Amino acid sequence: MKLVKRERGVSELDFPRAFTRLWEDFWNESLSMFGRMEEDSIVWAPRMDVEETDDAYIIHADLPGIDKKNLHISLQDNVLTIKGERKYEEKKETKNHFQLERAYGNFYRTITLPEKVKEEEIKAKYKDGVLTITLPKSEEAKPKMIEIQ
Repeated sequence: MKLVKRERGVSELDFPRAFTRLWEDFWNESLSMFGRMEEDSIVWAPRMDVEETDDAYIIHADLPGIDKKNLHISLQDNVLTIKGERKYEEKKETKNHFQLERAYGNFYRTITLPEKVKEEEIKAKYKDGVLTITLPKSEEAKPKMIEIQ
């Protein structure tokens, strides 16, 4: 009889997480096809990058095809919320679609900030389909240099 050391594979360690992600991706993609049927349903969420510098948190959200007037940003109890809507444009001419992948309808994303920010100095810019939000850190949140004597 030969003893073989068994290595734990990534699939054993990450199976619950991988299964959950697969399940969520399946339903998100499936529901996005029916986004026009339920106007209030959340069927998609924009992709975002969150960056931290010494002085601020900077968020970039990809929101192509969304009118600025359909975007709403709020901050409450250190939770940043971005809400919006991509409207479906129906055309009267008859077209044959071979594939429809773009999602339409309402969306929202929330980010819990780890530290307080200067609420009065928050800036938001929307250019070329990218929303950039700059949230300056409060003085208490900034790193402090300690002088060695």
